[in-house]
Amino acid sequence: MDFAYDARTEELRARLLVFMDEFVYPAEAVAHEQRARLASPWDTPRVVEDLKAQARRQGLWNLFLPDAEYGAGLTNLQYAPLAEITGRSPQLAPTALNCAAPDTGNMELLAQFASDEQKKQWLKPLLAGEIRSAFAMTEPEVASSDATNIETRIERDGDEYVVTGRKWYISGAMNPDCKVFIVMGKTDPDGADVRRQQSMILVPRDTPGVEVRRAMQVYGYEDHSHGGHAEVVFDGARVPASALVGEEGGGFAIAQARLGPGRIHHCMRLIGMAERAIELMCRRAVERTAFGKPLAQQGVVHNWIADARVTVEQLRLLVLKTAWLMDTVGNRGAHTEIQAIKIATPRAVVDIIDRAVQLHGAGGVSQDFPLAELWAGARTLKLADGPDEVHQRSLARRELKKYV
Repeated sequence: MDFAYDARTEELRARLLVFMDEFVYPAEAVAHEQRARLASPWDTPRVVEDLKAQARRQGLWNLFLPDAEYGAGLTNLQYAPLAEITGRSPQLAPTALNCAAPDTGNMELLAQFASDEQKKQWLKPLLAGEIRSAFAMTEPEVASSDATNIETRIERDGDEYVVTGRKWYISGAMNPDCKVFIVMGKTDPDGADVRRQQSMILVPRDTPGVEVRRAMQVYGYEDHSHGGHAEVVFDGARVPASALVGEEGGGFAIAQARLGPGRIHHCMRLIGMAERAIELMCRRAVERTAFGKPLAQQGVVHNWIADARVTVEQLRLLVLKTAWLMDTVGNRGAHTEIQAIKIATPRAVVDIIDRAVQLHGAGGVSQDFPLAELWAGARTLKLADGPDEVHQRSLARRELKKYV
């Protein structure tokens, strides 16, 4: 058993750490200032485009995609420590490397399931960072954690499909560079197999009948850096039949294939968020004095920092094991571990960030530190890609089967 990173991972980690120190962290305040002067809050600050250009020059681009034809050709195990580093600045670093959700999952989906024409039209510009995309699955009127509940209709009409439905919390949709929606809806709502009722279809943003209605807030944040989370209405939007991804009835399977890597990517970045919180906690503890001595000499602070370090080390090992299993036995073989990290990581990281907020006092909930935004992002991931309770239910059933 070897816990060391391989040579390629170490080399990329070294370059990425330098990139973060020299370009990303200094750009955080610049991005905030530039965004305040933009004509639209959803436009991209100039410094983000500068970071993207710098990342491409340094070969830190599309690291997430294991398919060497389209991406860096890294395994999940190789990518995990790199995604962790980008998680330390989740509003800038993933976008700078073209490794930000939801585009990562969408590019993986297109690379695996799209036709050659669809890849040429949508995957190629996404890989180049020229456009953004959105994955339209979640709906306000149904429990979307159970994808069989989806109500959006995708109806065949001659050489076209007609898409009708209402989605919300569609990440990235407020960004004007978001040019295409991958929409999940039902082509066979009365089909006997509830997992064959759904299909996926590509709907360009400028299609008549598509309305990006409003931005949905997350704990008061609009998440400009990720292009927001929008309510989107499809009112009889017509697209060519060639816009269907894969086959009719294949939507549920495609969604599951997309969400597996997405879940581990979130957990990788969450560990980086926790590391940033620990760093800020330690700096605050040694710099701040209360009741006659530094916070670093307060016993409860020792407990918070020690517990945080132990937790992060545990989580990292579990995430790396999951990445290794995905590489060796596939997503299905790593199903238990994927669910385990999806349950454990957001829950633990929320607690770590919350302790860091507490240590910073009023500053912890302010815009002067990244902690409040980190907390909101981590807390949201207890819901994203399936709420904890759904994964707990599924995981428990799998464990119980061993004894029935």
